[in-house]
Amino acid sequence: MNNDLEKLAPSKQSAAKNLFATFEILKNEGGQLLGKQVIDKIREKNNLTSWEKEVYEKTGYVRWESILHFYTIDAIKAGFLRKNKGIWYLTEEGEKSISLGPAKMLETASKLYRSWAADKKDNKSLKNDSLENEPIELEENQTQSQKANLDLLEEQAIAGIKEYIRSKNAYEFQDMVAALLRAMGYHTPFISPKGKDGGLDIIAYNDPLGATTPRLKVQVKHRPDSSVPVDDIRSLTGLLNKDGDIGLFVTSGVFTSESERSARESHRHIRLLDINIFIELWQEFYTKMEDEDKNMLPLHSIYFLGSND
Repeated sequence: MNNDLEKLAPSKQSAAKNLFATFEILKNEGGQLLGKQVIDKIREKNNLTSWEKEVYEKTGYVRWESILHFYTIDAIKAGFLRKNKGIWYLTEEGEKSISLGPAKMLETASKLYRSWAADKKDNKSLKNDSLENEPIELEENQTQSQKANLDLLEEQAIAGIKEYIRSKNAYEFQDMVAALLRAMGYHTPFISPKGKDGGLDIIAYNDPLGATTPRLKVQVKHRPDSSVPVDDIRSLTGLLNKDGDIGLFVTSGVFTSESERSARESHRHIRLLDINIFIELWQEFYTKMEDEDKNMLPLHSIYFLGSND
């Protein structure tokens, strides 16, 4: 395995080594993890060279991180990896590719990416290019570098939002949930006061009087470092005792697979929002919020040149 890596150019050595570590990390973490956390774990796991740790003067990015983000595009087009809202997901094909080892894994991903690019551009000559040749320099492959940089910026943004939410106390997060519901058009006549323990945290109506359905009964858990167990979902189900009641469970962490299954199979309508869905909805409805609600989790939008790929 090491001999195969030594035959590669420095940029590909770095890519193969760190992409392989990425897949192993994701597999060990149940198949998904925040991109920033993947980077942090690679920094601890792999022996990075001084060359890899150098910072690009033009962008300010660390070399190995830029190379990794660049080659994750190959992995995505190969079907080995998915990214969404800063979260990296290992696919079934990606998990199988671990058995190939670092060099062969990267070669396979690059071949599949070039095949995809050739089909997309109807340029068959790309399929016949030898992957033994030195790849196009990151700075020269503008489209892929641009996509990689945008992914990196998005991951940094999501990580910053999550860290901001983490710094809030349970009641502040509860107020954020109520603000999101108001932006979505609901009225929130009841928000659990400080000191109250158990029961419902928020009740939300379609109209000021709660005369029309659906009526949302909401439980909120500020547990950024843990998973919500199935017993908590069952407790919410027991509080849905009127026709038209919908249970909404919001957490600053995630749900166990058993919790998700319980919500899907429940005879009552239960909707689960983990931290990733919460952030996605906050971004979507942010412009509809009152200024006071926006200030609970303020965002600033910046537009970058995109890509047609």
